[in-house]
Amino acid sequence: MHADRTSTTRFPVPVDAALRDAGWQPGRWDIKQAEIWADTLREHTSPAGHRHAVFPAAVEAWAEFGGLRLAPTGPGRQIAPAALDLDPLHGLHLARTLGDLGRALGTQTCPIGAETDTQALLAIDAEGRVYALDHTGDWYLGADIDQALAALVAGTRPDRLTLG
Repeated sequence: MHADRTSTTRFPVPVDAALRDAGWQPGRWDIKQAEIWADTLREHTSPAGHRHAVFPAAVEAWAEFGGLRLAPTGPGRQIAPAALDLDPLHGLHLARTLGDLGRALGTQTCPIGAETDTQALLAIDAEGRVYALDHTGDWYLGADIDQALAALVAGTRPDRLTLG
């Protein structure tokens, strides 16, 4: 997914600091926990029969960042920085919602966590792009998990998805 997961200059300084405060470090890789989440999501079926898609981009994001709880400080660039809980089970009961988003985007999507203050669901697609879904709409956060985390922690305003 990334050419250099251990780079010390991978993230802007405030983003790197928030990640490290949450327990992340270059080279972090908990594939065992990622596989537990993958199995849990794969095994879940909604009452209406909807199921989660699980794919390598999601598993890789969980292995590196899953389980982190970020509480960035500071004013943010354009909006308040987002407090994050990177636990994909926040989206366990949203298989239909994520399936609908994936169909609208022409790909598959899978949960990666939530913004704890707004309850926005964070999702990743099969190509590694990251989105937020909340009561106000669907948002594009970045072309990969690194860009999305940088935008969320730095308080950069996301782009609204215009689907359909």
